[in-house]
Order: sequence, then structure tokens, then C-alpha cells
Amino acid sequence: MKSILFKILMVVLAVFIVLQFFGVDKTVPETEPSADFLNIHQPPENVESIFRSACYDCHSYETTYPWYSNIQPVAWWLQDHIDEGREEMNLSTWQNYTAEDADHYLEEMIEVVDEEEMPLPSYTWTHSEARLTDQQRDALTDWASELRTSKQ
Repeated sequence: MKSILFKILMVVLAVFIVLQFFGVDKTVPETEPSADFLNIHQPPENVESIFRSACYDCHSYETTYPWYSNIQPVAWWLQDHIDEGREEMNLSTWQNYTAEDADHYLEEMIEVVDEEEMPLPSYTWTHSEARLTDQQRDALTDWASELRTSKQ
């Protein structure tokens, strides 16, 4: 019995080691800083801080990869979340959105933050700074609502 368990453990370890050779692509395209959401709209410092701590890792090209992003298969899972976030809304390329799309993204942003759907719980487990208080949620959604109103 011990021999079989040892062999299984060795196979699992070998597979784990081989997986480490298949990392994710962490390169990002060059972007113009003037196209970035925060540079365009220049929110108050407290709101900018919320964006940077709770949104920018997945919804921009300014991702800060933690150490465990180098371990497969965790890295694949993380990169999938980042790719989905950027595809859904990319704050680094905000200038490329039409006025109608930008307004829609602001509306969605307000909704998902207000309903506590964002940031994702799986993100806040390891990023305590992204756990938003009610006051932070209100500050972000109030500012985004004012921005939407001012653009209409």
C-alpha cells in the first residue's frame, strides 16, 4: 500500500513540476498614459486610491502580479480572471471607448460595486486592501454617478 501511495505521489509531483514550464504571458501592450481612465477623469485622491487598490489589477494593464502568479495552475486561473476583467472593461484604454460605451461602463461599475459583486471575493481573499468599506463603495459610486451626470 505504501509503495502505491509513494508512486502516486511521485507522479503527481512530476506532473506539478512539468506544469511549471507552461507559464502565462504577462506582457502588456504599450499604451498611451493619456488614454487611461484616471488621467482622463482625475478623480479625488480617495477615489483614485480605491480604483488602484480594487480595480486596476484586473481592469487595466497595470497588473501587479503576486508571487504565487508564477505557480501553475494558479497562474492560469489568475490570468484568466485578468484577461476577463480587461475584456469586460479596460481602464488603461478608456479613451478608446465611445461616449455611449463609457457611460455604459460607468453605469455597470456603479451597479456591481453597489451590489458588492466587485471586487470579486476571490480577489479580496488575497488582497485585503481591495475589501471596500461601505464608505469607500459610496465614495466610488457617488463620484462615478456625478461623472455620468456631468457628461450628459
